[in-house]
Amino acid sequence: MAVPKVGEMIADFPVPAALAERGITQARIFAVRLRRRFRRILVREGVLLHGSAGWGECAPFWDYDPRQSAPWLSSAIKCATNEYPVPRSQRVRVNATVPIMDPAAAAAHVANLGCATAKVKVADPGTDLAADLARIRAVSEKLGELHGRAAKVRVDANAAWDRADAVRAICALETCITSSGAEFEYCEQPCADITDLAWVRRHVTVPIAADESIRLASDPLKVARLGAADVAIIKIAPLGGIDSALEIAAETGLKVVISSALDTSVGISAGVAAAAALGTDAACGLGTVTMFTSDVTTRPLIPQNGFLPTVRPPVDAPLTKAPTKLTEKWSHRLELMAKELHD
Repeated sequence: MAVPKVGEMIADFPVPAALAERGITQARIFAVRLRRRFRRILVREGVLLHGSAGWGECAPFWDYDPRQSAPWLSSAIKCATNEYPVPRSQRVRVNATVPIMDPAAAAAHVANLGCATAKVKVADPGTDLAADLARIRAVSEKLGELHGRAAKVRVDANAAWDRADAVRAICALETCITSSGAEFEYCEQPCADITDLAWVRRHVTVPIAADESIRLASDPLKVARLGAADVAIIKIAPLGGIDSALEIAAETGLKVVISSALDTSVGISAGVAAAAALGTDAACGLGTVTMFTSDVTTRPLIPQNGFLPTVRPPVDAPLTKAPTKLTEKWSHRLELMAKELHD
């Protein structure tokens, strides 16, 4: 298993006045590299905020505007200044996340993590369905070999298909996965439009999960009202923190899977806390720290036999110096995000 080294770029960062007023006492800027391109990026950047309860993480992607990014800041402030909810369990089951990679590497990746469930990325720019099927077949066969009838595969298309392509792809994927002896648990966000999502759900037998249709929506409950999904993918930071994420999860009435927003171990700990508070037995999409070459802590949240513990890791990576331009970019960005906060 590839365990991230400690630190890459993590530096002290001046606490903006608007955040100091909300109980933030320390801030650190970070940049960690990904082992493979994921969501079309190779470096993950963000800011860690410290308050009376510990650390919180604010790392909205750079293509998000201040209004879209504000919930991430709200989440970080809440995590830093509020204790996590009381857990119903001391560990949380997780899935392996498989980025775009060759079939042999994908099989080795899921074997190393020890998870009986894998979520496989598909429909990435520059790839085709044949390549996706080869990777998924390798993953399904390896999971079946290691976990037997407990093996489950999830597929995430990140809204890449139109409704017709989605149905064709899902049917092909279903044949591939089930013929390998694994269960096709669900297809995540096959289409961007909610009405297309609902149409696809009516035309396939595989359960449909909604991610972007919840975390990027002005009305995150619309997907449930329209019968567009069977599963709600809940991510803590984009939904404004553990409390609001759990409230939305409950209001959807759907099966819930807590997932990562490509977080460091600080953000992952908030996801684990939410899943533990739910007491869910569904494998959560929180085993993503192994996708980084480094982390912000000496105690990274790496799956052990398919589980993560309910702990808050320290931010104890050695401090380095941040490029001035990056510090200026984040100072400006945090200022704009803070203006969007609603107390």
